[in-house]
Amino acid sequence: MTLHPTLQPYADAWTHSVEAISELVKPLVEADWNRRTPCPGWSVRDIVSHVIGLDCEMLGDPRPIHTLPRDLFHVRTDHQRYMEMQVDVRRHHTAPEMTAELEYTIIRRNRQLRNESRDPGTKVRGPLGVELTLEESMRYRAFDIWVHEQDLRTALGAPGNWDSPGAYVARDYLLDELPGVVAALPEAPRSSAVVFDVSGPVEFLRTVRVDIQGRGTLEATPALGPAATFTLDWETYVRLACGRVSPDAVADRVKAEGDPDLTAAILRNFAVTK
Repeated sequence: MTLHPTLQPYADAWTHSVEAISELVKPLVEADWNRRTPCPGWSVRDIVSHVIGLDCEMLGDPRPIHTLPRDLFHVRTDHQRYMEMQVDVRRHHTAPEMTAELEYTIIRRNRQLRNESRDPGTKVRGPLGVELTLEESMRYRAFDIWVHEQDLRTALGAPGNWDSPGAYVARDYLLDELPGVVAALPEAPRSSAVVFDVSGPVEFLRTVRVDIQGRGTLEATPALGPAATFTLDWETYVRLACGRVSPDAVADRVKAEGDPDLTAAILRNFAVTK
């Protein structure tokens, strides 16, 4: 059997990113595993632990039985507690233990993907027991692992892959979330439009229209007389949308025009990852 064509792009993106992560961490000395990353509260070791843990869950492995410490300042929600479990249980693992487990997990997941014959609409168990389709699960996995690849690249001073297969999965995922970001704001006028002009390795021009009922939709056509316009580069867009930087930290890389209350509100609420 071969993977369903709808799922193939997500498998390709996952493979590209996980192999890049493996190459990044393989030569690291022990101290490098403790480097801070842009992902709040997580080190290089923590990111790799997260990658291993979620792929093990995709394989159907049982979750670890583990009690989290009470002093993890970055863990506040049930979702964060769920994700932290796979991370904290590996916090004292050595560099050789981490790379060996990562390589073994990649081998197992590649085998699983080669033998995957289920329909994209098949229901599977996601984080916190939420039921997802197989397509939704694989799409989010491809997005998540690419974002964490970029976290590692930032921490290790090894930029790259801003236009890899995972980058395009991330673009589509983040754009799907964009109408909700704008329309949910009380500052967003009804029957208005907000334009996002993004340049760089992945470039796009999109308009979020808010209708009279306050619902947001995404269009690929520019708007005349928008309520606000944002001009920024792809890297900055990703870091803002994934909560890796504050708007103030990248103010010099974002050109915001239009209603100042609206532009400030959008930037404050731009992060869509949990």
